[in-house]
Amino acid sequence: MEANFWHDMWANGVVGFHQSDINAYLKNHWSKLELNGDENVLVPLCGKSLDMIWLAQQGHSVLGVELSQKALDEFLAENKLTAEPVALANHCGYKLPDMTLLCGDFFHLTAADCSDINVVFDRAAIVALPPEMRQDYVKHLHSILSRGAQYLLVAMEYDQSKMQGPPFSVSESEIRTLFEPFATVTKVEEFSFSRKGVNTIEKVYLIKS
Repeated sequence: MEANFWHDMWANGVVGFHQSDINAYLKNHWSKLELNGDENVLVPLCGKSLDMIWLAQQGHSVLGVELSQKALDEFLAENKLTAEPVALANHCGYKLPDMTLLCGDFFHLTAADCSDINVVFDRAAIVALPPEMRQDYVKHLHSILSRGAQYLLVAMEYDQSKMQGPPFSVSESEIRTLFEPFATVTKVEEFSFSRKGVNTIEKVYLIKS
């Protein structure tokens, strides 16, 4: 999607993708990654997700990357957080004791920026991208993360002809095609529901590179 699309969404308050609580799949399946608890976690296209607070509460350092400055400002204001400004080569943002929030293009994130990242939590990133960008997204993740990185990823499937994205339908076969060349993919849950009258299935994956 073009950057202006997301800037307009945030500017107009059209953020139905934002969840007002911690994601249940995150709480239910995070332990399956068998982490020590002090790993550094990347949350791509983070918006103002409360999941970042939950991850920090578990002892992790969080790196959130978001295109919209408004989203990050709302995250800090709504959660009454104080942060120092930070500037990198390709991003600006905020620094907190247990969290770094970067504003800018995810695809400009570098291996140096992610040198200490061990885990990725993707609840709203891959489903926000059209097919050609999903390929680039996974390739970029693979290029900037160290071997052994793990992912907890949530995707949804529905008849794309009946409803436009985003969020887009991303099939299990596509997830496996994208990740299995360099990682193992394990589906740990799926849940069916009706979304705007369209049958939808959410699937949760553990991915280990």
